[in-house]
Amino acid sequence: MSGRYAWVPTPEVVERANTTRFARAHGLDGHGGILARSLEDPEWFWDAVVQWLDLGFRTPYERVLDERDGPEWARWFVGGTLNMAWSCVGRHAEAHPERPALVAEHEDGAVATLTYAELAERVARVAGGLAAAGVEPGERVALVMPMTAEAVIAFHAIAWLGAIAVPVFSGFSSAAIASRLADAGVAAAVTADAGLRRGRAVPIAAAVDEALAAAPSVRRVVLQDRGLVPAPARAGLHVRWEDVAASAPVEPQWVPSEHPALIAYTSGTTGRPKGAVHVHGGFLVKIAQEAHFQADVHPGDRVSWITDMGWIMGPWTTVGTHANGGTLVVLEGAPDHPTPRRAFDFAARHRLDFLGVSPTLVRVLRSRAPATLGADLSALRAFGSTGEPWNREPYLWLFEQVGDRRAPIVNISGGTEVGACFLSTDVTVPMKPCSLGGPALGMAVDVWGPDGRPIREGVGELVCTRPWPGMTRGVWGDPERYLAAYWSRWPGVWVHGDWASVDGDGEWFLHGRSDDTLNVAGKRVGPAEYESALVGHPAVVEACAVGIPDATKGESVWCFVVLAGGAEPDDGLRAELAATVEQALGPAFRPAAVRFAATLPRTRSAKIVRRAVRAAALGEDAGDLSTLEDPAALDAVRSAL
Repeated sequence: MSGRYAWVPTPEVVERANTTRFARAHGLDGHGGILARSLEDPEWFWDAVVQWLDLGFRTPYERVLDERDGPEWARWFVGGTLNMAWSCVGRHAEAHPERPALVAEHEDGAVATLTYAELAERVARVAGGLAAAGVEPGERVALVMPMTAEAVIAFHAIAWLGAIAVPVFSGFSSAAIASRLADAGVAAAVTADAGLRRGRAVPIAAAVDEALAAAPSVRRVVLQDRGLVPAPARAGLHVRWEDVAASAPVEPQWVPSEHPALIAYTSGTTGRPKGAVHVHGGFLVKIAQEAHFQADVHPGDRVSWITDMGWIMGPWTTVGTHANGGTLVVLEGAPDHPTPRRAFDFAARHRLDFLGVSPTLVRVLRSRAPATLGADLSALRAFGSTGEPWNREPYLWLFEQVGDRRAPIVNISGGTEVGACFLSTDVTVPMKPCSLGGPALGMAVDVWGPDGRPIREGVGELVCTRPWPGMTRGVWGDPERYLAAYWSRWPGVWVHGDWASVDGDGEWFLHGRSDDTLNVAGKRVGPAEYESALVGHPAVVEACAVGIPDATKGESVWCFVVLAGGAEPDDGLRAELAATVEQALGPAFRPAAVRFAATLPRTRSAKIVRRAVRAAALGEDAGDLSTLEDPAALDAVRSAL
């Protein structure tokens, strides 16, 4: 570290960065100059991004932004036509046909590689096969696949055809799959018999087949039979992937900028999941810009994010990498199997320039050090991170021990509905540990207090006061739910539901979800502050803080912790951990209980689900649990009681 900063860019990093080139081309002073200009004149900025990246609009747009229906329903690049998949794949296949476009590594070690020419041909053929199977532009096509080359091909093919992709997490139960198929009115699904995870085949197609009973709109299922498990077969319904992939290629469907490209589902605390609608123009431009500036992706760079196509980071990485002419490298299976350092060995094998990970994954890998260290990451220029707040010790471990202080952590935050990021660091700017840097380029974000005024002392609500290209065009089939969720608190202002703060140096930090806020004797505090203090203790791998009703204080705090190997779960350690929190936050915030759990409920994107922990502790209904990687983890919470 250099003083209070972890990352301080070298002159070589600044000189090479896309940010620097763009700033010079427009007579601006680096990242700060671009940010100021993008907030002062956002229409100039987004138009400049399209021209700079040459994103391939077939028909030029007439207006950058149309807010006649209010910021909630803003339309971007009005009058333009394009195709997101052609912008990502087709134009690079024409310009650089032999450049590697896609590398897929399976858990069994098999690797598949496609050039841009090969990827474009397969995308066009699968699009033709979907059309031959009766899929029309505008119809919804579910994508329930492991993270393989076929998942990427299918994602692009759906957009190429002008249909709407509905990526669904490949590890969902049949009930969770069914709810999404039915909500979106899916016409077809693309799936595989199984995926590989932790040395075994995990069935997928069987769950999709079972889900069809509750999704009568599905007319076709494209099935890739990998020979891993027995696959369902229904005459007249199932079509073989091999047959679809061998179809005659079709030309891309040129669609208006506001034509939907995907419906990305995110779960609420109760009720059915929300389908965030994203469109060809806005999603492409925003994601391409983020990968170009924030991740600093250059043509030919090798980029990976450990995720699933069913989470927003799957489409983010796919579109961001390919729009910039990079090489997308995907990983099937668990990032810590068959060895604890598989994720880092994977990065070394493929000479990745950029690797995206989650803070929770890093905490788990750190608990197994030094077994996770030793991979040659000399090619890596940056890590990516999103999904949850960081804790200082795991952050510094990744930066110092894994990345050898050479690779900054590009910490970003947005969401499925955002389609992209509100906040982001930039490789050309110094970074404090755990910081999110500041507003992402073109994003008019702020931190507001309860009175609806900006604050810079203390924690407040993260808001956005202007529309942006990547924002959802609403919740599929439920516009009122969309307005109620994001626009109902202050007129014309998006309230995201995150606690945020800005320190004296202008660095931004997140403190967890505002609906997770703890209220202890009238004092409001984010659970992430408890968890950060606990994870800083060498005996703790993971932590989760939840509020429990208290007759005296209104709410008391219970902390559930997962211990590192060798730590003894006794009363002495319990008292020591409670004292650790007290020292970090003050006597008023000493937890009422510290519980030891074997594991905690997490999504497959590695976020701990606090509401599920609280519900288990109170014996209440936790609502929608379809995103949990292992629902049995709730039993570990109950056992900890």
